[in-house]
Amino acid sequence: MTINITNTPNFAPTNNGNGTHLEAAVKAKELAEDKGEMALQLIENAAPSNNLVGNVGHNINIKA
Repeated sequence: MTINITNTPNFAPTNNGNGTHLEAAVKAKELAEDKGEMALQLIENAAPSNNLVGNVGHNINIKA
């Protein structure tokens, strides 16, 4: 049994000179940056505020 490897299909997409690979890479980079920016905003918004109101965050010792 012999296997002819010269006739195997090429699964890698071909670039016909129209820049589609570059466009896809740029779009993927932009999407990754947008997701990173959204993640940073979520983290910043989840951080506790330094402006405490009332007794929130204060230790109160109560003895009975």
